[in-house]
Amino acid sequence: MYTPKDFVESRLPVLHDAIRANAFGTLVTAGEGGIEATHVPFVLARDEGPMGTLYAHVARGNDHVARHAGEVLSMFTGPHAYISPNGYPGKATHHREVPTWNYIAVHAYGTAETFTDPDRLLDLLSRLTEQSEHDTGQAQPWKLSDAPADYVAPMLRGIVGIRIPIARIEGKWKLGQNRPAADREGSARLLEQCPGDNEQAIAEAMRSV
Repeated sequence: MYTPKDFVESRLPVLHDAIRANAFGTLVTAGEGGIEATHVPFVLARDEGPMGTLYAHVARGNDHVARHAGEVLSMFTGPHAYISPNGYPGKATHHREVPTWNYIAVHAYGTAETFTDPDRLLDLLSRLTEQSEHDTGQAQPWKLSDAPADYVAPMLRGIVGIRIPIARIEGKWKLGQNRPAADREGSARLLEQCPGDNEQAIAEAMRSV
């Protein structure tokens, strides 16, 4: 990922937090058949290995990972927003400004392993469900154990687990760090006038760098 020095984010806890906040990622592989991508929810085991370990699952008929050996890429995209030149104070005087796009992204690399052991799959799905239900804010989150065991068991036979120990990880926080503080503040104020969650999140992030 091309990342100018102003936009580099290398703090592992920050990168892990971004993965957790944007757990629906994209798994990318490249091989003799070309480049392939699958969109899946991930579970991050932060303390499993030096940089953490990612877990996901796919339908058994999805042989994406099985057909591609070697390094895989997992991408996690955070909030993003269009940045209008109207937020820059200089626009009103010299007009020498152009738009851009601000965003947060994490790329994690590693070698994927697959597994079909029912106990491991059940543990993965339980962790994924707990993570996802937590984000709904429900008073009584649904648990995998709420479903009958004889109903879940055949479903486990229809999926394949994926484990990716993270070998390297990089983050890009493109939030106007290369611009004067007045430009960042002006852009943040303009974004705050927009109704979208992405715009609000980027405005907040721009003020935190």
